[in-house]
Amino acid sequence: MDLLRHKKAAAGRGFLDDQFLIAMPGMKDDRFARSVIYVCAHSDEGAMGLIINQTQQMLFPDLLVQLGIMNEQEAIRLPAHTRDFVVRNGGPVDRSRGFVLHSGDYRVESSLTVSDDICLTATVDILRAISTGRGPRHALMALGYSGWGAGQLETEIAENGWLTCPATQELLFDADIERKYDRILASIGIDLAHLSAAAGHA
Repeated sequence: MDLLRHKKAAAGRGFLDDQFLIAMPGMKDDRFARSVIYVCAHSDEGAMGLIINQTQQMLFPDLLVQLGIMNEQEAIRLPAHTRDFVVRNGGPVDRSRGFVLHSGDYRVESSLTVSDDICLTATVDILRAISTGRGPRHALMALGYSGWGAGQLETEIAENGWLTCPATQELLFDADIERKYDRILASIGIDLAHLSAAAGHA
């Protein structure tokens, strides 16, 4: 994706990098209803992020087999924590493409630094590393991504489509996906019942 390549070349941070976007109750696009998006890249050219609280039907071992990283017999023998690694729906764009958002203790040449301790890697190397226990301490895997053109996300925020707040590793990587939306709102002191006409930032 051009925005990610630009970010890697510029080696800078956009205003919304490393932030959560929290869908407001009046979100017009059903695909993003009650979604939380982690922003990986933001610049004058647009923005790119991953939905972190929507899951895919596909299981991680199935994905490894589909990509030819291992066969079905090997996938059955994966340790429980790897077998249960959740594959998420990162967004409506390019759903055949996988992204791993992870802690900075794992980096390869293709890894993109999002913040001081968060990276994004989109190559199969990291999937092999995770499957063999050599991956990052914290990681989440998503198929597809969410993208915005120049000025589009800023307009949506101004129109109260999204609330923003700084991301934390704990809320980004913990396994409680179902309650993530409510818990992130609670972490910034927002009661969903009072959110309908709230401003676009915390």
